[in-house]
Amino acid sequence: MGLFDDDFYSTKVSRRASRENRRGDFAFPYRSGVRKWSNVRIAFVSSFTSAVAATLLFGVFFGGGSGAAGDGGAVPAAGVINTMDPLERPVQASAKVRPAVVSIINEQPFSFGIGGEEQEDRSEEKGTLREAGIGSGVIIDKVDGKAIIITNYHVVDKAQAVKAVLMNGEKREARIVGKDQITDLAVLEIDAKGIDVVAEIGDSSVLRPAEYVMAIGNPLGLGESVSSGIISKTQQIVPVSLNQDGVYDWEQEVIQIDASINQGNSGGPLIDLDGRVIGINSMKIADLGVEGIGFAIPINHAMPIVESLMKQGYVSRPYLGVYTMDLEQYWEQQSIEDAFGEDPDEEKDADSGKDEEDGAAGDSAGAELKLPDEIFDGVIVLEAVGPAKKAGLLFNDVIVKLDNQSIGSTMELRKFLYGKKKIGEEIKISYYRNGKLLETKFKLGEKEEEDE
Repeated sequence: MGLFDDDFYSTKVSRRASRENRRGDFAFPYRSGVRKWSNVRIAFVSSFTSAVAATLLFGVFFGGGSGAAGDGGAVPAAGVINTMDPLERPVQASAKVRPAVVSIINEQPFSFGIGGEEQEDRSEEKGTLREAGIGSGVIIDKVDGKAIIITNYHVVDKAQAVKAVLMNGEKREARIVGKDQITDLAVLEIDAKGIDVVAEIGDSSVLRPAEYVMAIGNPLGLGESVSSGIISKTQQIVPVSLNQDGVYDWEQEVIQIDASINQGNSGGPLIDLDGRVIGINSMKIADLGVEGIGFAIPINHAMPIVESLMKQGYVSRPYLGVYTMDLEQYWEQQSIEDAFGEDPDEEKDADSGKDEEDGAAGDSAGAELKLPDEIFDGVIVLEAVGPAKKAGLLFNDVIVKLDNQSIGSTMELRKFLYGKKKIGEEIKISYYRNGKLLETKFKLGEKEEEDE
């Protein structure tokens, strides 16, 4: 007996059976009284069924979802991207959103110094506005005849004027609606005349590692271009220095990707294979031996900030009212001074060597703090304004707790305020002054624009 215990497996077929089979090949398969199918029919039906199943499965995994309608009368870059060729999907996805991508030009005043050399003019009244930086942006909406653009804060920072360049090369004046340094986001608006497409917003919460993505922007000023890669990590925490002084005073939650992000890509969209914006390209790690580590702000985190900037021009946050320096940084400066000391021959010039531009930070570094021996972490108050000033906080007070939670750095102070407190809530501050632990309570104010 073979593997198959039936006549179908036998290779010996009688002439009569053969004739019956040939007649049966052309019979309707569900005709009354006909219950057996020929080899040809079975093979054909099996092949057809497999083809249909494969087509359905391919459509489920690679067909994409439905698009969302845009507001403000614009035609959203929406729609389902269905293609049997997976290599064609990136082409269709990028073509869908590219009309909504713009280049951003940051213009600042410059004048000509000695010898005709061009230099930055900080007076804002003299000199000629020239290109000081480039970036990218993406149009997400049209409201009251204006096209709304998302970009990065650092793309338009210190700009005296901003211009947006459309995909067709047309340059338009842009107005900064609002910007937020904490999240590195900004919103611009331009005249919406002739702009027919806005980008479709996706959902960054459903992203998965190794998912294929594309970054669109204006790298190195070379014009609109597309780079591709995968998501390396859906949630990565990156420390950042808001003041660009080397001291990390905030943490940014970002999407880590290996798609190329270069200068000028900042502010452009990160899109999925359906052409939906799932992130705003923000930064990369630029170091010797480092490749393929770029970061984008998740669109689900960006949109609430964008809505706030559109509504009021800034993001409302609890406001303590202190300019600070980490105690750890102070101890490091003291250790350096103790290690190297001062040159005896330069003691007479010590006073004249102080630089007033160091401001309060320099004064704090030079002033001796009186603290218990066990206190190594905290935040030194360099200046108190607003609510903190009214509560009596002074220069060189060292904050160690907020509402009984230990605070060891400016980053921790900001995270506690922005993550756990609300405007108008009361806060208790524990701080050292001249070696004594004191406490005070007051209500938090509202942080507007560039208040710290």
